[in-house]
Amino acid sequence: MRKVIFAINTSADGYYGHMDMLPDEELHKYFTDLLRTAGLILYGRVTYQMMVPFWPEIARDQSMSELTNEFARVFDSLEKVLFSTTLKHVEDPNTRLASESLSNEVIALKNLPGKDIFVGSLSIASQLSNLNLIDEYRFVVHPVIVGKGPKLFDTMKLQERVLLDFLDSQTLQSGITALRYKSRV
Repeated sequence: MRKVIFAINTSADGYYGHMDMLPDEELHKYFTDLLRTAGLILYGRVTYQMMVPFWPEIARDQSMSELTNEFARVFDSLEKVLFSTTLKHVEDPNTRLASESLSNEVIALKNLPGKDIFVGSLSIASQLSNLNLIDEYRFVVHPVIVGKGPKLFDTMKLQERVLLDFLDSQTLQSGITALRYKSRV
């Protein structure tokens, strides 16, 4: 059975906005290596529209650094499943709109053969946490305090706590620390 993995950048004070983070080449390599273990990514509309068409355009143009371009190529190659009530079609050939409820879609995807399933949106991660459908959490903590931005469970309340078991950590040269936990479900 495939695992559902939620990996996200966060500030030291627990905000998940991308504008104040400290991306560098080593971070792009970390996420590129991580995405190589994925078969698909689940998105909500807001985060999806932030990521697509930006990264597919970088994958085509190869207009950034070698490591950033590699991230873009790996990202672009992955299937994406979009959960949206407002979008009726997508233009990206690697994206499909979900046809089932979030829980039904994810349970069906977990039972298919293939690589792991990644969660790319706070809203989807919040819902899947409430449904106990996330197997692994990866919090990539940046050494910055931003004091503002989105948080996990901003749009919905966690019904009951989710207990996690620590698996490992990795500290990058920049001081960014990637924490890896598995759900005790």
